[in-house]
Amino acid sequence: MTRMSLMSNPLLLGFDEIERLIDRANKGGDGYPPYNIERIALSDGSSERLRITLAVAGFSRDQLEILLEDKQLTVRGKQQDESPREFLYRGIAARQFQRTFVLADGIEVRSAGLANGLLEIDLVRHEPERVVRRIDIGQK
Repeated sequence: MTRMSLMSNPLLLGFDEIERLIDRANKGGDGYPPYNIERIALSDGSSERLRITLAVAGFSRDQLEILLEDKQLTVRGKQQDESPREFLYRGIAARQFQRTFVLADGIEVRSAGLANGLLEIDLVRHEPERVVRRIDIGQK
């Protein structure tokens, strides 16, 4: 049985890559760490800015990794259990995570910073140049 999707519409030509990106984005994780995505309001009319904020309490800079590969922004955290300790109650576990965001064309990663247990990744969206071109109709 063939899979039908919105992108299989005959009027949408060449959008198979977008469908693959949507499939990749839908492969979610377990919801850890929690995150926010916000639009940063600018009054000067420059490019749109976005910020991804992840709650990564307990992770240091050297335990976090941010990679950008093929429109995919991946944030990884690797934490090791400390030396053997005797816990009466353990509610804070050392755990690893991987959170992936698929970026649209024109979105650029500007910077990243870690403060007070929050990892902030700043993005900027460049407006694509609008091109109008007349196509001449020739003889076949």
